Amino acid sequence: MTALAPAAPLSSRSGGHPLADARTLTLRVLLYYRRSPGLIAASLLAPLAMLLVFGYIFGSAISLPGGGKYRDYLMPGMFILVAVNGIMPAMNGAARDVGRGVTDRLRSMPISRSAALLGQTLADVVVSSVVLTMMVGVGLALGWRAHNGIGDALGAMGLLLLFRFTTNWIGIYLGLLVGREDMASQLSVLVFPLSMVTNVFVTTGGMPGWLRFLADWNPISAVAAAARRLFGNAVPLQPGDPWPLRHPIPATLAWAAVLLAVFFPLAVRKFNSHGR
Repeated sequence: MTALAPAAPLSSRSGGHPLADARTLTLRVLLYYRRSPGLIAASLLAPLAMLLVFGYIFGSAISLPGGGKYRDYLMPGMFILVAVNGIMPAMNGAARDVGRGVTDRLRSMPISRSAALLGQTLADVVVSSVVLTMMVGVGLALGWRAHNGIGDALGAMGLLLLFRFTTNWIGIYLGLLVGREDMASQLSVLVFPLSMVTNVFVTTGGMPGWLRFLADWNPISAVAAAARRLFGNAVPLQPGDPWPLRHPIPATLAWAAVLLAVFFPLAVRKFNSHGR
C-alpha cells in the first residue's frame, strides 16, 4: 500500500478535485492488483465451478423453452455471476479497511470523500473487464457463440460492467455498516442464494408462483435476460413474464439507476460518519 499523506486542516479535507482524486485512488488499487495477480484468478473460480456443475453435470437434465441449447443459455448467466459477485469483494474490502484503520486515514486526507470510494469501484470495473474477457474466452473455447454481432456483444458487456459497478456500491455500504472483516466474510455467502432465485441457471416458468414472482422481479434476472438478448442467446418469452423480462435492457438501466441512487449516497454518508 502506498504511503498516505498526513492529515490536512479540516477546512480543506473535503476540498479535493473529485476526478483527479478518483483517478489517483483508482491507480492505487490497480497497483495492488498488479502485485497480486492471484486475485484476478480467484475471481474466475466461482463462475467456472458453476459452469462445471450446471453445464456438464446438471445440464443434460435441463430443457429450455423452444428447445435451445442449455449451455448457450447458461454462459451469459456465468457472466452475470461475475457482475453480481462485485458485492463480496467490495463488502470484504470496505470492512477490512475499517478494521485496519485505512478508512480513517483516507478520511484525514485532503481528498473528495466520494472520490475515495469511487476510485475503488472504478478499479474494480477495470479488473472485472479483464475477468469478463477471460470468461468470454472460456465460453468461446467451449463452443458458446454471440450471434448478434460485435456491437450488441459490446453492449452486453457494458451492461454487465454497469451492474458490477452498481453492486460494488452495495458491497461498500454493507462493509462500512458491518465494520468487521470476519462478519463481512460470513455475510458474503448470502450473495449465492440471491443469485439462485433468478433466471441465471434455469427459466422461471416452472417455479412455484411466489418464487417465480421473486425471481422475475430480481434485478439479476433483468440483467441476465438483457445479456442473453444482446448476445443472441435469449429463449422465447413465456406466458406471465413481467415487464422486466419483456423489456430487459431498459429494466436493467432502471434497476442500476435506482440502486445507485440508493446506495451511492448511503455509502458516502457512512464513509463520512465513520467513527463519529
